[in-house]
Amino acid sequence: MTTASESARAEEFESHRPRMFGLAYRMLGSAEEAQDAVQDAYLRFRATEPGAVTHPGAWLAKVVTNLCLNRLTSARVQRERYVGPWLPEPVLTSDGALGPLDSAQSRDSVSCALLVLLERLTPTERAVYVLREAFAYGYREIAGVLDLEEAHCRQLYRRATGRIAAPEARFEPSEQVRRELVEAFVAAAREGDLVGLEKVLAADVTWWGDGGGKVSAARRPVDGRDKVLRFLVGVGERYMAGAELSVAEINGEPAVVARMAGTLVGTVAFEVRDGLVVAARAVLNPDKLAFVDAQLAAA
Repeated sequence: MTTASESARAEEFESHRPRMFGLAYRMLGSAEEAQDAVQDAYLRFRATEPGAVTHPGAWLAKVVTNLCLNRLTSARVQRERYVGPWLPEPVLTSDGALGPLDSAQSRDSVSCALLVLLERLTPTERAVYVLREAFAYGYREIAGVLDLEEAHCRQLYRRATGRIAAPEARFEPSEQVRRELVEAFVAAAREGDLVGLEKVLAADVTWWGDGGGKVSAARRPVDGRDKVLRFLVGVGERYMAGAELSVAEINGEPAVVARMAGTLVGTVAFEVRDGLVVAARAVLNPDKLAFVDAQLAAA
């Protein structure tokens, strides 16, 4: 039988769950693994003596961060063996799943573009960067979470920011500009309008496809507007006849949602610069679509 104390502790944890999930997702780039890390943290929280944790939010952030660090070590090996490009799992953010995204910086912290860049970092660099940028932790707080010296955390943050190129470029387009561009892409794709598609793609655009070896997808990035257009024509003719395309807020930005006969078959996130798409990242691996599919069904 659940005691009043256990119920109170469960309620306390649930009040922190969204923030902990947001932290774990930014660390791992995987909604499924983030859920597992948060659940592990809950089990550890439940196992503590009543009153032993005086600051649950800080305690949980430390536990979740360290659980994610352990997972990142093994994840790196798995991703090196991944078939084709690896992309983060898409997450619907219009329902607040990753916390409030009320600024350009907060939206950027969960964007597909940034999560891909974070793969360049060591696990500890990534932890410092996420805690600092997404959760506004001070260096003393970060040092407490990671059991490191404050000066070392400052050094890790400088190193991390140096390895992530041109952050200012990611903040450039307004939400309205991005949405209009994505909607123009969808309209042109529905009509098979190559001229319309050409107008929204930058000359040096790159298309990335993550099929994970589970479905057909380009094993290498497709570079350049002409090649991307030919690629899209081929995909449209071969696989996408009758596809239903819509726009949803995924990872803090407007993205394309593709369904076939009601089944979610892919999402496409766009990186925009100077009013044009410079990168498109399509997640097609069905294993990576399960979380966002459930979200969309509940929306």
